[in-house]
Amino acid sequence: MCNHDSQHSPLSRKQKTSKHTVQGPSAKITDAHHNEEHSSWSRRSFMQALGLVGGGTMMLGGTNLTASIPSKLTTALASADNNDRVLLLIRLKGGNDGLNTIVPLYDYDFYASNRPTIRHQESDLYQLSSDIGIPPSLESLQALWGEGAMKVVHGVGYPDQNLSHFRSSDIWASGVNNTVENTGILGRYYEDLYPDFIVNPPSTPTAIQIGSQGNLIFDGTESNYAFSVANPQQLANIAENGVLHDVLDVPECTYGDQLEFMRGITNTTFTYAGLINEAYESASNDVDYGDERLAKQLAIVARMIKGGLGTKVYLVTLGGFDTHANQVNDHDQLMTDLSTSVSNFFTDLEASGMQNNVVAMTFSEFGRRIEENGSNGTDHGAASPVMLFGPALEGNGFIGTHPDLSEPDQVGNLQYGTDFRSIYTTVMKEWLCIDGDLVDQVMFGQTFENLDLGFSCNALSVPDFTESIGFQHLGTYQNGQTFIEFTMPTTAKVTVSLFNLLGQDVGTLANDFMFEGPQKINVKQRINRRLFTGQYIYRITFGGRNYSKSILIQ
Repeated sequence: MCNHDSQHSPLSRKQKTSKHTVQGPSAKITDAHHNEEHSSWSRRSFMQALGLVGGGTMMLGGTNLTASIPSKLTTALASADNNDRVLLLIRLKGGNDGLNTIVPLYDYDFYASNRPTIRHQESDLYQLSSDIGIPPSLESLQALWGEGAMKVVHGVGYPDQNLSHFRSSDIWASGVNNTVENTGILGRYYEDLYPDFIVNPPSTPTAIQIGSQGNLIFDGTESNYAFSVANPQQLANIAENGVLHDVLDVPECTYGDQLEFMRGITNTTFTYAGLINEAYESASNDVDYGDERLAKQLAIVARMIKGGLGTKVYLVTLGGFDTHANQVNDHDQLMTDLSTSVSNFFTDLEASGMQNNVVAMTFSEFGRRIEENGSNGTDHGAASPVMLFGPALEGNGFIGTHPDLSEPDQVGNLQYGTDFRSIYTTVMKEWLCIDGDLVDQVMFGQTFENLDLGFSCNALSVPDFTESIGFQHLGTYQNGQTFIEFTMPTTAKVTVSLFNLLGQDVGTLANDFMFEGPQKINVKQRINRRLFTGQYIYRITFGGRNYSKSILIQ
């Protein structure tokens, strides 16, 4: 048989009370769009789940293309002594309850009075200091703390916290909170590094992302720069077999033929599958991670790193943190998975002497309310701690000050003290060793406080970085016509070519000297032949560099 396989409305304002009094009833989540938000599925999510973004490549015109000339920054990064550094991002999806993760012992009575049923008992807490404790579920992190391989950044957030899961996640990923921005912090960085990524991706994956479909962090204006899979099993299939889908075990019918074709196409988009398989097979895990959700992901990531894949950034995802109800057991299980998996991960790396090469950090779209709700849970909040792990931190400690529980914001949430963008920019500059001017450019000219996270980067020698070309180009559409617009930074010989999605050369749109300033090319007029409606790829070449994007011919 052949079968087919809001932002929430503002919460009620708290009544001002004396410092150590249980405050009024918790505002409940009543936004009618709450369920819609959890069930929405964007085009970006769909494409990422199919594996059709990040890591795709093609031959244009039937020839192997020479990769675009690397920027001075790219060259410096490749030759730096610290180019083996890796950043592991651990997303706690759903809004982690920071108060039950990093417990304020200094104000325990106030904490307990606002959380009569979900609080941790003071006698059960492990003390990181006389003021701060962690619950028994995070017991495995005690060793990392004691070995100087863990830091906590208190009260991380941003101005005017948005309480929507998706909007706040996009803010964390894009680094922009006052307007809607559809590109991510690391996506903009990789876009500058690899201007011809769509047809000439780098030799190894720039980033590997497990889960978090639709997350913006690796999105540029045109491409997603991560090798993305929906779940650890997909990545395991690729790592073990070199392909994602089985093209043999399909039903013998029309649907089976279509399924075989689609699986084959999807497999071919994973041009990095062979490299991932090679790295995976050349290493092994030296600890037993178990079968929990995060454990499975970190076990695979450890083998990639130990196998010498060369990817600089990994994003793993642990979901389930939207604890509106029955929080105690659910949150404890998540924290146990987090702590044991991270501990095992660094023990695993240590067996190969690579523990100093990796810094891991947690992040979540927001924290939870100070007081529990009526369902033995907590509702969406604001500030929450970020935890960093790894011996490269060179000492344990706290960054910033824990938010004052008795001085919440106007809707009863913890007020932030550290802007999350300070963490990102510090990690980019001081751990990944990205030029500070480029980091500021990625942050749209904003400069954020540099935090003392315990590591530093020897300044890279890129004296003429500021002279590199910031070339802007895009497709525009007007009156049924498609245009390619760009601004020449100087007079130069320019070639503009058009290709279809099979990589076949459709024609040359321009091959001449162009003067400094704005240029606009009408695609249909220049090609002088009939073009079918659909997507194409253009490539602009000048000054020894290639720039490419996809466009729609209407």
